[in-house]
Amino acid sequence: MPESVYRNRRAVAIENDRLRVTVLIEGGHIAEIFHKQSGVNPLWTPPWPSIEPSTYSPNRHPEYGADSESKLLAGLMGHNLCLDLFGAPSDEEAAAGMNVHGEASIVEYQIDAKDGELTARATMPMAQLAIERVIRLRGTSVHFTETVENLSALDRPSAWTQHVTLGPPFLVGGSTELLTPATQSRTLEGVDFDWPMRPHDDGRVEDLQIFTSAPVSGGFTTHLMDPHLAKGFFIAWSPESKVLFGYEWAWADFPWLGLWEENRSRQNPPWNGRTITRGLEFGASPMPESRRKMIERNTLFGVPAYRWLPAKSKVTVEYRAFIQTAESLPSGVPTQ
Repeated sequence: MPESVYRNRRAVAIENDRLRVTVLIEGGHIAEIFHKQSGVNPLWTPPWPSIEPSTYSPNRHPEYGADSESKLLAGLMGHNLCLDLFGAPSDEEAAAGMNVHGEASIVEYQIDAKDGELTARATMPMAQLAIERVIRLRGTSVHFTETVENLSALDRPSAWTQHVTLGPPFLVGGSTELLTPATQSRTLEGVDFDWPMRPHDDGRVEDLQIFTSAPVSGGFTTHLMDPHLAKGFFIAWSPESKVLFGYEWAWADFPWLGLWEENRSRQNPPWNGRTITRGLEFGASPMPESRRKMIERNTLFGVPAYRWLPAKSKVTVEYRAFIQTAESLPSGVPTQ
């Protein structure tokens, strides 16, 4: 499949009669899962210009901010992979050149694609990891097989999170609904609650099943997927577009789902008070935090807060995305 350009970025796309999936060469982001019948891509496209991570420079590009997240934000789009950090690096790691969420979202991928199948491969030199992601289209489903290889001679405690981010026009404040089999939940500040009613300091209780319509920033919460189910999932439904979109994965691989949203609140660059987005981040770690804090946390609600990548070994996970038109949000586990 020849290289193409997607929103000023080098990309490769695969498609069938129902879907088109576009992957960015630098960063490996899933930029779109485009549903041809409805004309909707539920994934987030930032409102600021997107550039290749390899071209980013703090001095030349102050419009993306001035911290360890800026290089990521300059090229961020859609569904990005957090590996093997989920959150910010330590001060020492940042000084050594590590960015928020690790290298997987900024390195260049070698991509081969044909007949509705795409394989993207990259090496993360600082982390000494290699990643291979195989994407296959099956009707209105997108199937992912992802293999991480530890190239070093040391066992590695690792975060591994699929950072799926929704955006307009699919995402509408006060309207877009969410279904997921969450159980125990905790805010980033350490307040525990039961899904989906999140308490606030001012006495308000927020229903996390509905995307907020109020100006808000951050508000990260983590949610343990129901351990009685073999699979975790989320389903988002947009009443305006009548599109249902979600992901499904093995609980043993990714027991946590993090939620984060921004609704025209952040005024600093590149957000500039004009961004609407909601992150649904399923992974091996509950909180976006440094590696040190992740290891010190060790567990949450009795479930590990990271997974091990054994020395000179490969670990493989599988998950899928699905999209279709629907008149309402269903209940229960998504059908195969």
